[in-house]
This record gives sequence, C-alpha cells and structure tokens, in this order.
Amino acid sequence: MQNTPTPDRIMRLVNGYWATGILGAAASHSLFTHLEAGADTADRLAARGGISERGAQTLLDGLVSLGLVELRDGRYRNTAEAAAFLVEGKPACLSDFAKLKLAHMGDLAALPEVVRAGGPVTDATVEVADNPHWEKVVQAIAAQSVPVATIAADLLRLAEAGEISILDVGGGSGIYSAIWLELNPAARSTQLDWGPINAIARRLVAERGVADRFTCIDGDFHTTGFGTAAYDFAVYSHIAHQEGAADNIAMFTKLRDALRPGGTLVINDYIVDDDRSGPPFPLLFASEMLLKSKQGGTWRRADYHAWLTKAGFEDVSFQPTPSPATLVFAR
Repeated sequence: MQNTPTPDRIMRLVNGYWATGILGAAASHSLFTHLEAGADTADRLAARGGISERGAQTLLDGLVSLGLVELRDGRYRNTAEAAAFLVEGKPACLSDFAKLKLAHMGDLAALPEVVRAGGPVTDATVEVADNPHWEKVVQAIAAQSVPVATIAADLLRLAEAGEISILDVGGGSGIYSAIWLELNPAARSTQLDWGPINAIARRLVAERGVADRFTCIDGDFHTTGFGTAAYDFAVYSHIAHQEGAADNIAMFTKLRDALRPGGTLVINDYIVDDDRSGPPFPLLFASEMLLKSKQGGTWRRADYHAWLTKAGFEDVSFQPTPSPATLVFAR
C-alpha cells in the first residue's frame, strides 16, 4: 500500500491558483510587513491592515499551509523566506510581483487555445512598446534581478574595475545599471529600451543617486544600433526568453560588435537543461512565453552556447544562482 498513488498532489496542483490568490491578497494588505513589525495574531493583523479578522485568519491559515508563515504558541511570524523576499522596503521584495500575478490569473484561461494555435491569440504583450502593462511589470520584476545583478558584479569584480562603460539592452527598470553604478563610482552605463520603459528606469536610477552616470537611448533594440567597440560590459537580462533563435543570434552578434576587445556579455535568464528535464521553474515559465510572445520560450544551455559561438564569442560559461535564473558570461 505504501506505493499506491493518492490524489493529494493532483488536488494541490488543480487548486494551485489558491496559492497565487492567498499570496497576492496577503501582499496586497502588507501582511508580511505587519508580521515583521510584530502583529503576530489574527486580530492584531486585522487591525494593522484594516481588514476583517476572519479574512486575516483565513490568509494566515493559507500562508501556514504554503510554508510562508510559522505558528508557534499561538503566535504567527514570517518564515526566513518570507522575511527576506516579501517584506516591503527590502531591495529583493517580491510583494509587488505577487500582486501583479494575482491580476494576471485570468489570462491562463486562454492557455488551451494558445497551445492549439502555437502562440498568443491576441496581441503579443511583450512586443507592444506603449502597453500600460509595462509600468507595473517593469517595477515588479526589478526585485528579482537584485540578487543576480549583485552576484554578477561580484564575479566580474566590477567594484574594482575602474572607468568602465556598460550597455544594458532591454534594461527595463534600470536595476543592473543602478546596482553596478553604486558599486563602481567610476563606471558609466547606457540603457537601450523603449521610451516609456526608459522613463521608469530614470526614476529608479535617480532614487539610487547615480543618475549623473546613466544615459538612455530610446528605441527598439531590434532595429537600433549599439555602436562598435564602445563598451566593456553588456547586459541582456530576461530578454532572450521572449525572442526566437534568429533574433537572439542577431542580438548576440550586435552585442559582440559593441564590446571592446576583452569585453564581457552578461546574460541572465531562465535556462533549462539540455535534455529539458529541469530545473522546474524555467520549465513552467515556458507557458508564460507561449501566452505572451510569438517566438519566445525557455532555451537550453546548448542553445545559448551555439548562438553565442555563432555570434563570435569564444568563451562561454554558465553560473547558477540562488534564484531560478542562470547567469551566462560570454567573452
């Protein structure tokens, strides 16, 4: 009987949207922030968050089930994960992202038709420059890149690299530029992205106090030139997954030409194993790209290696991170 299948895991998967709902609702009412500040019972959370006690208790029950909140001696507190990544004000806080995903839950109802069609059945969300979607998305996902951008800077020893020039293609929030310019006061950075997105980046970089060394180029990176031998480092973070093979090869070739001799391209993305057996998050993320892009997906290490080699890079290495993303360094 020990090996007899049970429906428990299937039931949890079928009702997986409950987790998104509970986490998104808890983030919407700042529950993790209030817990961190000492509101450790349902009635205290309700009072602090301006919600019903019944609602607070229901969310706490769900968060305990999800392993994000612990209950000891009748008192609730954040787990280490929740304290690190869901308390507002912390640089890697994902609460805004949780709220964003709560709003996106209805989009998944279209997945059966999208699977049949092989791509979006409406406009591809990631390919529309003035989509209001970007204002929330760009800021919400910035926190995901904070630890990875910091790891990349450490591995590249950017803090001691002196007067360097950085190009961030499709840089979104500007978080790479912000972090790297903070670490290296002699560095300068240029971000190429659509105008509405660059406006968001300028705000974030200004808040970090490094706007005087940050420049934006408004444009579509598919058609805008990057220059020749102008940069020491280039960044291509969470862009490859929304592009097809031909566009990624073209982009890597342009980036190779834009780098000075000895320069390094840094790619950050959700990358799957060559046999597509894992890791779990990048495999799941492929559905997001099927829903929202015409050609995107989660690509294999072998794909990146082949594309970068074809683009003229000779040294390609992969660096796992504590996040679901992998760093790729190409020289």
